[in-house]
Parts: sequence; C-alpha cells; structure tokens
Amino acid sequence: GFTNHVALGNEEWNPWDADEKNELAASQQRYEANLKMIKHARSHVEQTSLRVQIWGKAAIGLYLWQHIFGGHLEPADVTAQWREGSQKAGKTYFSFLTGPSVVPGYFSVDAEHVVLVLNGREPAKIAYATQWLHYAQTLVETRKIQHVAVVLLGNEQCNNAWIQPYLKRNGGFVNLLFVTYDYAFVNEEDIFQWPLGVATYRSFPVVEPSWSMLRDPRSYLCNFLGTVYKNSSRETLMEILKQGGLDKLCWIAAREQWQPQETNESFKNYQDALLQSDLTLCPVGINTECYRIYEACSYGSLPVIEDVMTPGVCGNSSMYHSAPLQLLKTMGAPFIFIKNWKELPAILEKEKKMSLQEKIQRRKKLLEWYRNFKAWMRQKFINTLENSFLPNDKG
Repeated sequence: GFTNHVALGNEEWNPWDADEKNELAASQQRYEANLKMIKHARSHVEQTSLRVQIWGKAAIGLYLWQHIFGGHLEPADVTAQWREGSQKAGKTYFSFLTGPSVVPGYFSVDAEHVVLVLNGREPAKIAYATQWLHYAQTLVETRKIQHVAVVLLGNEQCNNAWIQPYLKRNGGFVNLLFVTYDYAFVNEEDIFQWPLGVATYRSFPVVEPSWSMLRDPRSYLCNFLGTVYKNSSRETLMEILKQGGLDKLCWIAAREQWQPQETNESFKNYQDALLQSDLTLCPVGINTECYRIYEACSYGSLPVIEDVMTPGVCGNSSMYHSAPLQLLKTMGAPFIFIKNWKELPAILEKEKKMSLQEKIQRRKKLLEWYRNFKAWMRQKFINTLENSFLPNDKG
C-alpha cells in the first residue's frame, strides 16, 4: 500500500532541501530505499495482476475506454469492423475490444475476468444484450472465465428488471453492475451508478482543453440546440427566451423531430455552440441526465440543469437521496441547478455583468472538476473490480 504514500513526481516534496551534506546524504539514502521499496512493490504487483478483457458492445463503452480511461484504439477509424486497445492500471492489465466483428465465439477470450458493456435501453437492445450474457454465462460454467462485470446503458425510465436475475446476489453469475441513470437498486456494494457520458454513438470526440477555450471571450451567453417536444418544459424554455429577447443573446436552434444521426454540418454547429457559449441549457428529456451535460463540460460551457425528476421508476436508492443526478451531485458538480426555467432571466442578467476574468475562473473550475470526475470514476472502477475479483490476501 505504500505506493500511495510515496508519491513519485510529487513536486511539493523535494528531498534535496536539507542544508548539511550528511543530512543530504541521509535523505538521498531514504529516497533510494523508498525507490527500491516501490520497485519491489511494483514487481510484486505484476505477479498478482488481474487480466481483464472489456467487450464493448454498446457505444457507452467508448466513453469508458477513451474518455474515462484515456485509452486508444487501433485502428483509429471509427467505422472499422474490429478495434482494440490495452492499458495497465493499478494491479490490472485491461484490454478493450469493440466493433461489429466482435461476435460471441469468434474471438479469443484471453483473460479470466470480463467486463461486458451492454445497451439495455429498449427491447431489441435487451434481446441482443441477453445473447451476450448467455455467452458469458457459458464461459463461466465451463471455467473459461472466472468473473463478469456489466456496464449497462440502462433504460431511461430505469426499467432494468430484466438484468436482475443475472446478478450473483439473485443466483446469477454477474458479480458487479455499473448502470446509468438514478437506478433505485444502486447500493455501492455490487450495483453502482455510472455516468451517461457523451454521445459516442455520434462520435463526440475526446476534447483536450486549450488556451483559447479557457481564455477567449465567448460570443453567446447560452446555447440550446435540440428537439423541442410538444407540451414539454422545452416549450416553456423557448417562450421565456423569446419573451425577453434573450434568444438574441444565445445560440438557439430548435427542431421538432429528434435526429439520431447528425449531419457533419449540424454536428460542427453543435460543437461551435458549446465552444462559443458561457452556459449550456440542459432541459429534461426522457431523463434528466443527458449527453449534453458532459459535452458542455468538455468545452468548458457551464451546464444549467433543470433539476426535476422525470416520469418512470428512477429515483432515490438506499444509498443516495438526492435524485435526480445523484452521481453528479455526490461528486460536487459545479453546475447551476434550477427547478423552473422562469429562473433563467435572472441567471442571464447576472451573466451579462460577469467579467471575462470571472468567467475564466469558472471555466477553469469546471474543466478541472470534469477531469477529476473522470479520473475518480476510473479509479473507482478499477478498485471495485480489484476488490471483487482478486483473492483476499488476509495473510
């Protein structure tokens, strides 16, 4: 455990500060002894390492691998039939496979532990996910693999009852479940809430923060590019923006029909809007949590979130009582949460008065928070797998 305590590359600790030479020599020895200990610990870790294969059979797998793990895939072409990557993290060697050619029985399973990334949003996707679960079950029963975890794009109303019988606690074989949205069964023991992330199915990229993203004045106070459903709070939002002429200060592009596939032009517009606006308006859709929240964070545009529960069975779990968006709130997301779009004019008034310097500070805080959030999710994911999959060394 001492790798945690002796942080190599920790700029604050400088062993060469001491005045006297003998003190310097002693500290040099301590430093080298610590280095040896760390190297020894690392080599010991190598021996007990886990090998985990992640099968990315839903687009949310790309958020896990490329955004949270910072992993790469070969080939880079997103339309390739087969893509793979690998990474060493903690005591674990991860490999990631994705693409249409990753089909049960037609690729080599070269790890004892598997993470299955599945889509459980609607009946057709559930049928497909179930085939993968049955394949994994066969591998467990024939002792080809030892443990299975599932990362699930859950249903937007949290109707995920179909997965329950597969969990170990219910007599199944799945050790761990990481699931999106505020699923009431999240217990932080074997069921964990997982972030929805960005729309990787639309190839939303990993965005590296730049100098200009942080420091340049932005042309718009806010943006909303999206579908306006009949009789939804989004209609209210549009009316409020039009009433005060606020739509002139914001980049607003509303459409009446949802489009799963963006054109290149509409996608570029959307990214430009995020980059050119100080705030990104996030009205509820079928669920309060949406890709837009994470996409805005990527560009340093502060999400303004309509903090209301949507219909369905999502909501409070035994662990968390702050639904919706329990995960983000627990992690201290520095967003603006509102209960009603009538609060927006006052927020935009305040925005007009903010100096560029204040906005730069806020962007810094947001980008830093988002980076830490992803690092924390990665660490939590790795720790959870290691605690569950590695034998307990009590001795």
